[in-house]
Amino acid sequence: MQALSAGHIYLVDDDASIRSALAGTLERQGYSVTPYASAAEFLQHATPVSPAVLLLDMRMPGLSGVELQADLAGHGWTTPIIFVSGESLPAQIVQAMKQGAGDFLLKPFSMLDLLKAVEQALEKDRATHKVLIKARTVEKLYATLTPREREVFDAIIAGKTNKQVADEDGSAAATIKLHRARVLSKMQVDSVADLIALTSEVDMSALKSKP
Repeated sequence: MQALSAGHIYLVDDDASIRSALAGTLERQGYSVTPYASAAEFLQHATPVSPAVLLLDMRMPGLSGVELQADLAGHGWTTPIIFVSGESLPAQIVQAMKQGAGDFLLKPFSMLDLLKAVEQALEKDRATHKVLIKARTVEKLYATLTPREREVFDAIIAGKTNKQVADEDGSAAATIKLHRARVLSKMQVDSVADLIALTSEVDMSALKSKP
């Protein structure tokens, strides 16, 4: 996923005049904007970037905004979504919220409200992207550990001492100390505290389940 510094806006709305007005406003604020006339066009041409936000009309001909939201979630997209609508039904709003919508802007809305919602969504995406990069880094480093070193890794994260690990499996404490040093070296950290900081916010159970 390509990273952008200022922020990118995917703008999906079937009304050409609204697309033009919103794109002009957002571009003047320094954001890059890609407009799409339909959900189908978005699915065909959009490429994931970060930080980004999807500004999405809820009711459109063909695939609706809520249906696009569900499709993207099923394909692993995490880009925050701001729905724009003038005539949404309560049931649609509830469904969108359950599917993780970030915000709603009901027409007519002020440009101040739009820009505030966009920046909040972009900040959320920046944080998500940061965690994703950390997870990928941890995954690559963890893959270099031997099965035994992974056992010691688990013990380190659990806060166990070398002696405790040695007592549990009958190894010599000096051997566990050597394994611990190798774990820290392969994970490219200098201390247990650094290792814990590196793996914080990372779903280690999901990582360990990978072949």
